[in-house]
Amino acid sequence: MFKLRNLLRSTGLAVFMTIMLPVNALIASAEDDPPAAAGTAAADLSKVVAPITDLLNTIFTVAIPLIGAIGTVYCIFLGLKLAKSEEQQDREKAKHALKNAIIGFVLIFVLVVALRIGLPIMEEWANSQT
Repeated sequence: MFKLRNLLRSTGLAVFMTIMLPVNALIASAEDDPPAAAGTAAADLSKVVAPITDLLNTIFTVAIPLIGAIGTVYCIFLGLKLAKSEEQQDREKAKHALKNAIIGFVLIFVLVVALRIGLPIMEEWANSQT
């Protein structure tokens, strides 16, 4: 369990760093651009929005099946643990862990799908702010 927790932490950190790389590059390129003169049109956010949207779409394309696969394997593992448990106390622990895993993975999956659906709406909103 300890190794799995460390693996999930390092994976989360890697995903966060992957998301932040394009954002840092965009900030650096925006600092290199000359400032707009007063009274000109509002800044064009498409330079910032398009790469982030592309990155999120790529992550979602991988994340949805990955979450489903990990959730399925983990729930099968917990189901086998429940089936193998002989003592009542172990059976209750396994049942509680299986219930929590199912709730957690369903919640994560719903949130990822909701973000995938809401991404075009957020992109449209950001583009309308110019």
